Amino acid sequence: MRTEFTADQLQDPGLAEANKILRACVHCGFCTATCPTFLIRGDELDSPRGRIYLMKEMLESGRPADEKTVTHIDRCLGCLACMTTCPSGVHYAHLLEVGKKHIAETYRRPWRDRALRWMLARVLPHQGRFRLAMFGAKLARPFRRLMPDARLRAMLDMAPPSLPKPSPNDDAQTFAPTTEKRARVALMIGCAQRALNTDINDATIRLLRRAGCEVVIPKDFGCCGAMTLHMGREGDGRASARAAIASLIAADRAEPLDAVIINTSGCGTTIKDYGHLFAGDGIEADATRIAALAQDVTEFLATHGLPDAPDGSRAQPARVAYHSACSLQHGQQIKAAPQTLLRQAGFEVVEPADPHLCCGSAGTYNMLQPELSGELKRRKLENIAATAPQIIAAGNIGCMVQIGSGTETPVVHTVELLDWATGGPRPSAIPG
Repeated sequence: MRTEFTADQLQDPGLAEANKILRACVHCGFCTATCPTFLIRGDELDSPRGRIYLMKEMLESGRPADEKTVTHIDRCLGCLACMTTCPSGVHYAHLLEVGKKHIAETYRRPWRDRALRWMLARVLPHQGRFRLAMFGAKLARPFRRLMPDARLRAMLDMAPPSLPKPSPNDDAQTFAPTTEKRARVALMIGCAQRALNTDINDATIRLLRRAGCEVVIPKDFGCCGAMTLHMGREGDGRASARAAIASLIAADRAEPLDAVIINTSGCGTTIKDYGHLFAGDGIEADATRIAALAQDVTEFLATHGLPDAPDGSRAQPARVAYHSACSLQHGQQIKAAPQTLLRQAGFEVVEPADPHLCCGSAGTYNMLQPELSGELKRRKLENIAATAPQIIAAGNIGCMVQIGSGTETPVVHTVELLDWATGGPRPSAIPG
């Protein structure tokens, strides 16, 4: 793609990067075939190629973002299926970051939109605030029809009927391996996940300890920054990421880590990109170190190996529909490992049709774009139901909440099933 940035514009690192990415695009349109919003709307401007043209024109001209451009950029899930499909290696994710930053700096959203985004940024990355908000949503659910905004109604629909008690494993501490020590790892315990489902971290810790890992919960560890970065709030996202890096580096310097384990794939995609996020910053070396250590829990176990159950027993065989989170299969290019591990653990694994398409969760997307999110959820649930599963497994809490709110089939994290199959308890979501 031909670009016409001026020499002065190219002095800006963000615009220089955008120019490089844009020039890699050859207009082929392969990305449109795998873009969820284009498949629903059929509008070129709601495809990656269309959004690339919108961002190119906006950034080259240097003009403030307008309502039309913002509308189509906001409809992007950030699922990155286009990057998996692209034959030219266009790094759409980084271009989208530049576009969202320009929008944040030059466009004033309607007050309701500003208020909602401000609230999400102040609540979701903080476990205590999020738990309180979920309790309030539970109380407000009977009055759902009175809500003037579809996005507020969507938020009430997503709130779980009950919240688990905080886990003692959330506190900074170190867990010794229960077998011969083979590795020292830090566990990224997440923010929203700790409020919505404490079983995931508990199962991860048990499983890693049985696999010979010393598991470190770093001190003062909070949000990785993914949630706010996804909304285009770069300042908030970088602040959270900077704090996360400091916490993890402190654990690494106390005694070198072999890996930073992540069981929320949306976080994993962001943490693995820390080197890019802090390029040229004073903490670039630390950010790059953490990014290099970051591994999804299934990625780690695929090379490290599943532990044997202490008594040699396995979980009851079950038919598991595996849902591949976009942040795992597209953002991190991890596709086979989770299913391979589940099969090794004794489960029958089936994959729904169109596994490359997003379920509509996408961070805060299901709250900011409820109509499009709802249609993607409906399609995903239909494809999952067609496999007649006994259990649905996923590697991201956002997907679990999105899918779980529309089905009676138990939805659990992949690591809960692996833990169950190697000596851990039956996941609480699965009936006895």
